Amino acid sequence: MRIRIDLAYDGGGFHGWAAQPGLRTVQGELSAAAATALRVPSVELVCAGRTDTGVHARGQVVHLDVEPDALARSAGRSPDPPLEALVRRLNGILPADVRVRRAVEAAPGFDARFSALWRRYAYRVADTPAAVDPLVRGHVLAWPRPLDVDLLNEAAVLLVGEHDFASFCKQREGATTIRVLQELSWRRLPSGVLEATVRADAFCHSMVRSLVGCLLAVGEGRRPVAWAADVLAAERRDASVAVVHAHGLTLEEVAYPPDAELGARVELTRARREKP
Repeated sequence: MRIRIDLAYDGGGFHGWAAQPGLRTVQGELSAAAATALRVPSVELVCAGRTDTGVHARGQVVHLDVEPDALARSAGRSPDPPLEALVRRLNGILPADVRVRRAVEAAPGFDARFSALWRRYAYRVADTPAAVDPLVRGHVLAWPRPLDVDLLNEAAVLLVGEHDFASFCKQREGATTIRVLQELSWRRLPSGVLEATVRADAFCHSMVRSLVGCLLAVGEGRRPVAWAADVLAAERRDASVAVVHAHGLTLEEVAYPPDAELGARVELTRARREKP
């Protein structure tokens, strides 16, 4: 059977999601905990979005496959249903900076990565002394100059849509950089912190942090609004676009279609994208 796990973590102590020899990663911690909880030699995990070093998640989604008998045995003498018992066991094994929020049996055809319709990230910036809170310094970027939210949004709208985002991605051989950016907008929270909402069908490596870096240059007045469109149109990395620090970025939510459409979504996602 396939199990869907909803997961949250503070990325500050991890070298990203993906397991790496000798480094502490979210995948490494969770796979070890799941193998212990299920009493199996090893567990293969697939996540919705492979977060980079230092990036946080409140709404990460993971799937794993397990024999139903193994799941039942793992509950031991617990009176709770096996999946509820699994959540409790996992959280008892995992370190405090990783929490399993729920575990459910996945519908047929579900794939945490390829079934996803979109991923939503938030990037948070404190651009005034009053908004800088040392208690959340590991989750909010402290920016030394004031930012204009109207300029941020004027530039952001130029980047929304289906484009080749090569200018904002760390290129990987053989991988496409065509993405559908469904939403990119800014608002100022009551705390004074600026929050960017970034939603797309998928993201390439460092894309969100590069988009934010480009917009911050516009928001502080160093670049004109049209510069964001110029960077996008160039379709190549520009050294003048800063890749902002990872700690301001959080994966907030992953959305999936109705169960009956999961298989079709997988096929669509796996199809190679062509330039629009």
